[in-house]
Amino acid sequence: MKLFKLPDLGEGLQEAEIVEWHVQAGDTVKADQTLVSVETDKAIVDVPSPQAGVIEKLFGAPHDRVQVGMPLVGFEGAPDEADAGTVVGHMPVGQAPAAEGELVGAAGGNAGAIRATPAIRALAHRLGVDLTLVTPSGAGGLVTSQDVQRVAKLLAEWGPAEELRGVRRAMAQNMALAQREVAAATIVDDADIAAWPAGADTTIRLVRALVAGCRAAPALNALYDGAAVARRVLQKIDVGIAVDTADGLFVPVLRDVANRDAADLRAGLDRMRADVLARRIPPEEMRGCTITLSNFGMIGARYAAPIVMPPTVAILGAGRVRDQVVALDGRAVVHRVLPLSLTFDHRCVTGGEAARFLVAALRDLEAAQ
Repeated sequence: MKLFKLPDLGEGLQEAEIVEWHVQAGDTVKADQTLVSVETDKAIVDVPSPQAGVIEKLFGAPHDRVQVGMPLVGFEGAPDEADAGTVVGHMPVGQAPAAEGELVGAAGGNAGAIRATPAIRALAHRLGVDLTLVTPSGAGGLVTSQDVQRVAKLLAEWGPAEELRGVRRAMAQNMALAQREVAAATIVDDADIAAWPAGADTTIRLVRALVAGCRAAPALNALYDGAAVARRVLQKIDVGIAVDTADGLFVPVLRDVANRDAADLRAGLDRMRADVLARRIPPEEMRGCTITLSNFGMIGARYAAPIVMPPTVAILGAGRVRDQVVALDGRAVVHRVLPLSLTFDHRCVTGGEAARFLVAALRDLEAAQ
């Protein structure tokens, strides 16, 4: 049997989730015929056959996660290498049993944090209780059977946990990475947009304001390498636009925004949103942003501390437009106000640079045209 392994799908991705098989064992396929659809990095990708031939075996079922380099399809024919019977999908890693009566700690980096006898661990395993969820009540922080049974009862009342998959799984992993790496700081201010003409396109105005901010403070349109302690300040502005969907958060990239007019930008945004909602946006259109925009005010809320996703160093958030009393020439008047929140990576962006960016964005937003 000739093995076809999951290829590198780009950007250092290590795994993909099987969405749908388009072939079955025994099928005859042509080269470049779609074998399977997989989801990775928030996009669904069709994987083509590398050759013509007869399918002997499919490795994995829908919702299994396959690591890059693991067998995906077996073709009839002489083997290229021995089939080691690799298993796809998420599999828990077991531990060697401890000696009877011995207290053992949690696996990995939390070793020693959980104190429980093998009998208690066996009880937790039988009841489906993760010991990291248990508050110990025994002497010296020892987990007791009553502790495990109490949590088991609560879990039964709450119902089964939903494993995060696809877009939400990618979001969880990316946000954890950002939390570990980024030294985030946020500044906020309000833009008085009373001068806007009726029907102004808020998102396009925000993109234009972001360009103005980057011109005033180029350091925010940059990529940062924390390991090398090096940054790359960029001339071209490629904006990641956060798009909220029922499946999770997508961030397609609007390219070279400084050199496109409003009509072209709007057409690009509409096309990207349609592709996102259809779950057919190409993976390359989800990569390579240099700065991010989140117009969360379309849903609600005034201010936020948006998450900076490395290697980018800044994200501009726009809150809900509202009417507010402001002072104008000594008089109290009601104007429309757009709240802004700018989060930046303080490892490589100074507070002064961030403030200059926000001031420039505010001035652009407050202009009539």
